[in-house]
Amino acid sequence: MASLASLLRQGEFVLTAELNPPKSASASVVRRRADVLKGVVDAVNITDSNRANVAMAAIPAAVLVRDAGVEPIVQVTGRDRNRIAIQSDLLGAAALGLPNFLFMSGDDPKQGNHPDAVNVQDLDGVELVRAAASLRDGKFLNGDEVKQPPRYFIGATAAPAATKDVERTLEKIVAGAQFLQTQPVFDVAPFSQWLAEIRRRDKDVAILAGVLVLRSVEQAERLAKVPGIAVPDEIRARMRDATDGEAEGIAIAAETVRSLRALPGVNGVHLYAIEWLEAIPLVVRAAGLLPRPTVKEVATA
Repeated sequence: MASLASLLRQGEFVLTAELNPPKSASASVVRRRADVLKGVVDAVNITDSNRANVAMAAIPAAVLVRDAGVEPIVQVTGRDRNRIAIQSDLLGAAALGLPNFLFMSGDDPKQGNHPDAVNVQDLDGVELVRAAASLRDGKFLNGDEVKQPPRYFIGATAAPAATKDVERTLEKIVAGAQFLQTQPVFDVAPFSQWLAEIRRRDKDVAILAGVLVLRSVEQAERLAKVPGIAVPDEIRARMRDATDGEAEGIAIAAETVRSLRALPGVNGVHLYAIEWLEAIPLVVRAAGLLPRPTVKEVATA
């Protein structure tokens, strides 16, 4: 399998996407979803009970995805676990050979299917990154030594359209984030301003710009109301006027991918397709990014 970290180090424009584990114990569903993305993207985020809805745990689902031939990125939220459980999970996941982790605060349980659940939030997004980096460097958060430190590639999230995100993102980089995946980008111009500010302060972190594949004008209108996501009037008008909303959404996403690829300082894109995994191969093909390279091909190019 290609290595996400190696591809980024070698300057390849990488693609990642999201895979939601099922709300069941079905390993076959995980494998089937992984098969849709195999050979299409370079790594796949395994979500951690996305939108605060109970689903198969991310770490065992990531093992299933890896065994299906797709490199996983394990999402870890601070919503459900305290620092003891998080550090314990990270050690276990590293022992299983899982290579990549993405840390985030997580959605509030009140938005999910167990609204009475406690929102733990012992560690926020910055502190989660710092905890992972500390373990990798051989120290628990309490300062005790980790005799065999875990080895993994540390990621964090960013929301370029949100106010004060630059400073928050820079905190995550200082804490130890090696790559970033952003919220969906629909307007490249303001994103490029955010990018320039991050790059002015840090040249090394890998930045994967988010691209969401719209399916309908109703979805576009809902997303426009989500904090941290900006959907321009032009995009909503295109979806409103389209005779085939799905085809238009794929076209918009492919155009956005090509525009982002042209921006210096963007190392790849992270593709979102809400409950529509089959759209990812269509966007990647339309953007002209198939076939995907392997590390060996990049190294010998």
